[in-house]
Amino acid sequence: MSRSTEMLSLCELLPDNVVFDILTRLPVKSLIRFRCVSQSWNSTITNPIFITKHLDLAYSLSNINNNGYLLFTPVRNYLDPSSTQQWTTFVCNINRTLTQISKFEIPFPNDLIGFCNGMFCLAAYNDDSDEEDLRRSLYLWNPSIRKLEKLIATRPSDRAIFGFGYHPQNNDYKILRVTFAVQRVTRKPAEAEIYTLSTDSWRKAVISVESFSGSDSGPNGSVDQVYLPTRLSFNGALHFIAFSGDHKFILSFDINDERFREILLPQNYLEGIVKHFERFAMFKGSLALIVFGEDLLEMSDICHIWVMKEYGVVESWARKSVPMKRVAEFFSCTINGELLIERLTPYQSFLFDPESLNEKILRIPMPECMIYTPNFVESLVLLDR
Repeated sequence: MSRSTEMLSLCELLPDNVVFDILTRLPVKSLIRFRCVSQSWNSTITNPIFITKHLDLAYSLSNINNNGYLLFTPVRNYLDPSSTQQWTTFVCNINRTLTQISKFEIPFPNDLIGFCNGMFCLAAYNDDSDEEDLRRSLYLWNPSIRKLEKLIATRPSDRAIFGFGYHPQNNDYKILRVTFAVQRVTRKPAEAEIYTLSTDSWRKAVISVESFSGSDSGPNGSVDQVYLPTRLSFNGALHFIAFSGDHKFILSFDINDERFREILLPQNYLEGIVKHFERFAMFKGSLALIVFGEDLLEMSDICHIWVMKEYGVVESWARKSVPMKRVAEFFSCTINGELLIERLTPYQSFLFDPESLNEKILRIPMPECMIYTPNFVESLVLLDR
């Protein structure tokens, strides 16, 4: 008698709610195998209620004796069109070392839009010869169940940026697509579309911010451009640096009510610095803007960490400045407030503690992309589709 048959025989003696509870505590790989045990088990495991319960329980039981998780992919070979993209997951140990726990591949070149609940949202390079040059194919990919779902296409545009987020109240996933013209003689407002996984459809959304503080802003609260590298999902909303005329601000999109709102940047935050680049991050539970540049007074590289102590309140912005040399890219902040940074001369990926100014070099190859997440669980998301 096989192990699956033995388990089925045992579970037939138990109430359905007890069997349900036992199954929610099993790892994803076991559940995928157990779908073959019986039609009843398959129906249970692929039920959206079960998938959500399994995910919630996985988070509650996840290991808290670490400093989060790092997902990493090395620079790919652009000269080889058949090359795959390999992701490796590390646990960040208390002693600031990394331990590899999984490895998986994506079978096509892509740009990462977002990561949530064990699922990646990806924008692939053109894979259909009849598509217009600037259209992107979007995918949702759950490596734990090896499920890749191509989403329905939307119209092409001059420039498009994307954001990906989870709506816990409706147990749904949404993609925000903002399009705008790169070169224009007259001002043309950016446009937005929202994809909802539950309906598998796109719909238009109006980008309208009720009031701008800038003196030279777009008509009727419109937005002209959105700056891609500053994308951040935080506090139930997507955040971007945006422009309305000469007014620069943080554009937030609430995943729940689907409203766009303005959050003001720190006043004169670029004063006295030649900016190299800026990125959003979550710093010790707060929204933060990390600015890397050259201090005009000291003529040396510096990093300004602007933290919004009270979300949405411009007066709560506070700055901490630390010396920082030859930074090429910033990826994220860890739960203890360390900065995950890349340096090119010589190449190093390292953790930087802005309090002690201590650096910890990470022994990994040059990354194309890195994601830091406080919690990482394998999930059954997409199994019901």
